[in-house]
Amino acid sequence: MPEQPSKKKSKLTETDWSAYRRLLNYAKPYKTRLFLGLLFGAVFGGSTIGMLGAFRENLAQMFNPATIPLSLLILIGASLPAFALLRGVGDFMSKYYVEWVGNRVVMDLRSETFTHIHDLSLIYFTRSRTGELISRTTNDTLMVQRAVSTVIGDLVREPFVLVGAIIYLFVLDPVLSCASLLLFPICIVPVALFGRRVRKASREGQQKLADIVTILEETVNGVRIVKAFGMEQYEINRFNVRNYSVFNRLMRVAKARASVEPIIVTISFIGLALALLYARWAGMTADSFFAYAAALVVMYQPAKKLSRIHLNIQQSCAAADRIFEVLDTHIEVKEAPDAVDFSEVVTEVRFEQVGFAYDDAPVLRDINCRVKAGECIALVGSSGGGKSTLVSLLPRFFDATEGVIRINGKDIRTFTLKSLRRQIGMVTQDTILFNDTVARNIAYGQQDAPMEEIMTAARRAHAHGFITEMPEGYDTIIGERGVKLSGGQRQRLAIARAMLRNPPILILDEATSALDTESERQVQAALDELMTERTVFAIAHRLSTIAHANRILVLDNGHIAEEGPHEDLLKKNGIYKRLYDMQFT
Repeated sequence: MPEQPSKKKSKLTETDWSAYRRLLNYAKPYKTRLFLGLLFGAVFGGSTIGMLGAFRENLAQMFNPATIPLSLLILIGASLPAFALLRGVGDFMSKYYVEWVGNRVVMDLRSETFTHIHDLSLIYFTRSRTGELISRTTNDTLMVQRAVSTVIGDLVREPFVLVGAIIYLFVLDPVLSCASLLLFPICIVPVALFGRRVRKASREGQQKLADIVTILEETVNGVRIVKAFGMEQYEINRFNVRNYSVFNRLMRVAKARASVEPIIVTISFIGLALALLYARWAGMTADSFFAYAAALVVMYQPAKKLSRIHLNIQQSCAAADRIFEVLDTHIEVKEAPDAVDFSEVVTEVRFEQVGFAYDDAPVLRDINCRVKAGECIALVGSSGGGKSTLVSLLPRFFDATEGVIRINGKDIRTFTLKSLRRQIGMVTQDTILFNDTVARNIAYGQQDAPMEEIMTAARRAHAHGFITEMPEGYDTIIGERGVKLSGGQRQRLAIARAMLRNPPILILDEATSALDTESERQVQAALDELMTERTVFAIAHRLSTIAHANRILVLDNGHIAEEGPHEDLLKKNGIYKRLYDMQFT
């Protein structure tokens, strides 16, 4: 976790301003709209001060009609609604343009975060919680909107009102104005005291909110297990504990923010009482004093808003820090600047002294393997032996920390990621489908595929039959993660998706291990169709499914312990034979 801000400091540090300046950089492309917001903010401030002058003139003249003509009285009276209308236009347009910029910055920041997340390697996701990433992409970006819309909105409107009111006060009575303005530094003290408290509580609140999203995501995805083990109350209690923590942090922020205004109001009325005494002593006229009091009232709102800018920045920067932590995460798998598209026919895949370490813990070491086009290579071994990690290196989900992987004799790191992964299809045990139609799930990654090709792929995957029996056929929405389908049906859709992609290299990761006998038979028939004339890397715990492989690699503690066809490995009476006997004896 990043270091928490020190409680001893009460002002914005360089780090705070750095985070806020970084946020403001996202508003630079929309500086024209910001300028218009500033322009209308000036109109808002100027018309507000104009209203003060018109107010005083009305007080001075309206009750003494003998001194001026009636037509001039009407003109003076009409100045108030005219200034009010101008003020309303300035207020609306200024708020609209600034809010537009604020919402657009949030949209851009959210899009950049989502894009960056997809650029990160799989290692990042093994270290992060799904709910945490969701929270940072949604909730934290909404908090950032305060830093842009509210703060910038106040900065483009309120200073004009404040400065204009101060000038107007000095025109009315310079001595009283000097005394009144001495109270302003006192009003800043509570704001400075509560600022750091707001930032710390806001950051903790956002973290606890991420915990809530994580629990919600886990329990929704695992609802069957929760119900099966009778853990509903446990999960409810776990959720409520985090929920109360969020409430507690939010109330700390609310208490700090709510404490500021009563203190400022109290100080302001002390100043007003002293102003009354001065007016009596100095012999101010009624219209001058009421105009002076009105100017003080007009000053109150911008002074309050500008004094809260510090709190808003602290609260928003707490969320911005969490977003920037994601954006600043190093992308470990990158394309080389001179990467080229892979456009050849795959003739060979070779692993040369390949090793991989996860958090400095070796997972693979000294992997040497040459696979010719059309060969089927099976990977077996105990759990944790590195099988899934090895096949994940081929599409560069991770990059090997040692050695090199070559296709057709060329380092795969010299190819663009998109063209490399276009050569590889995957069917895994945990089938990932999306809450969309059957056709769009099959055509995932091939959005422009014609319907005829989608149906052909489904037929080859032995899926066309059950698809046509569904209510809307290929247009049926299958639910989140394909919840409306059986395990075997989901796998056959995944196989159809791989067939439509038509990759020369195929990775099968426990593709049938979670299926019943009948479903496995149907899926295996589809897999046999898919594997035809492709280079296949198949991971399997059921050794009966890979007995036909050209070669079997037995991984033990991250290295290849045995290698050869099924029959040869049985004769060696080694690890493979022991695994085989455990399943069939």
